Amino acid sequence: MAAAHREPLPRVGREPALLASIALFLVAGLAEIGGGYLVWLWWRDGRPWPLGLLGAAILVLYGFVPTYQPAPFGRAYAAYGGVFVVLSLCWGWVTGGARPDRYDLAGMGLCLAGVALMMYAPRAS
Repeated sequence: MAAAHREPLPRVGREPALLASIALFLVAGLAEIGGGYLVWLWWRDGRPWPLGLLGAAILVLYGFVPTYQPAPFGRAYAAYGGVFVVLSLCWGWVTGGARPDRYDLAGMGLCLAGVALMMYAPRAS
C-alpha cells in the first residue's frame, strides 16, 4: 500500500510562508523533545510506562510535521537540526535548571543564523 502524498505548505507570500515554516520548526521541536523527554522519564527515571507510550506516540507524530516544510528533505532536516539545538538547551533550562552559558548562547546564535541562511535565503526558482 503506497503512502499518501502530502504537499508542503503553499508559498502564498514571503511573510506567511516564513511564519508557517518557523511554526512548523517549533511544533516539530516540541514534539521531538517532548516525546523524547517522556520516554526518558519512563526508561531512565522509572516513571510509569504510559508516559513512555505517550512519548513514543508523540515521536511518531513528530515524524510527519517536517513533511509540510516547503524545502527539500535534506535542507529541511539540516535546518531543523539547528532549531533542535536551540530548543533542547531551552528545554533543559526550563525542566532541569541547566541554564545556557555564554558559549551555549553563542552556539545557539550560530545555529539560528545557519537555519536562516539555509531556509530563507533568496534562491532562484
